[in-house]
Order: sequence, then C-alpha cells, then structure tokens
Amino acid sequence: MFEVTKSAANQIRDSAHSGDTEELALRIAPTRKADGAIEYQMGFDEVGVEDVLLNSRGVDVVFASTHKALLNGTVLDYVEIEPGEFRFIFMNPNDPHFQAPPED
Repeated sequence: MFEVTKSAANQIRDSAHSGDTEELALRIAPTRKADGAIEYQMGFDEVGVEDVLLNSRGVDVVFASTHKALLNGTVLDYVEIEPGEFRFIFMNPNDPHFQAPPED
C-alpha cells in the first residue's frame, strides 16, 4: 500500500528524535493540483479516528482514510538530489507526472 525506504525511515526517525516528536506518527497529506500532479505535506501528528495508520520499516505513517486510494502503491524515499542536497521524494504511480526510475 504505502512504503518507506530505509533511507527515508532513518531520516524520519532522526527528525522525530531531534524534534521531540517520537510518540507521533508521520502524517502524509496529499493534494491534487489543477494539472493533476500531487503535492504532499508532511509533519508529525496524532492519529485520528478516521485515519489510516501503518508501519513501514519501523516508522508509523498516518493519512486520512479518504487519501487511501491516492497513496496506494506510493514509495517515500530520501535521496541526494545534488551533492550534499537531500530531499524526500514520493514515487506515486497515481500521479500522472510520476516517471518510474529505469530498472537495473
């Protein structure tokens, strides 16, 4: 359904520890832009009664149940974009602008 890579999980745990939010889950909040692309908001939050909670690589991830179909098949990674510049990226097959990386 939704997967967190090892690199992303490590960064999420580090962020939670430094922000003293280790008891909270990482909330993913996607929104669809006018061109169909998906934007994501992330932050640590409590789990609500209408939320989906899952655990991937030891990291609790939460999102609204209404976003379940939109996030299905998504992989969250933390990658080096340029030397010394890292960023979270969402690889989501439900995003019309997503291009799968070439297979090795």
